[in-house]
Formats: sequence, structure tokens, C-alpha cells
Amino acid sequence: MIEVTRLNGSKLLINAELVEFVEETPDTVVSLIDGKKIIVKESRQDIKNLVILYKREFISCLLSFTIIFFPSIKEKTVSGVSSTN
Repeated sequence: MIEVTRLNGSKLLINAELVEFVEETPDTVVSLIDGKKIIVKESRQDIKNLVILYKREFISCLLSFTIIFFPSIKEKTVSGVSSTN
């Protein structure tokens, strides 16, 4: 989830996986895959950065989980090439 600010100042959490596109018209409009549109104070670039940060955190957690529960995978790099080669 990413936190954004509506034009009235209220905070809102949006599921970053549901963001279809973001446009500035000049207000920033976040369009979700279900057709809903949310006007926010953050810029298009801010939303992009928030989504990237969310996805990085998600992948980091996923990799940590994988290493904890599947320790044999720890010997491999993300690209799948063994670190012992």
C-alpha cells in the first residue's frame, strides 16, 4: 500500500498493485484498474517513486522469506547463477 493525500488533506492508502496509470491534468489523477480515479496532491513522479519503493520492499521481503524457509536457495544469486561457479 502507498499513502497519498487527497486535495482536502485527508490521507488515503492505495493498493500499489491496482494502479493502472497516473496523469497530471494539472491535478494528479491516479487511475486504478477497476476504473476508479483518485485526485491527489502528490506529483506523478512522487506516485511513481512510491510504487517503486513499495515493489522494492515487497521483493526484499519475498527474498528474505525465501532464504529463511529455503536455505539452499541462499547459495544462488537472483539471476539463478550459482555463487560457487
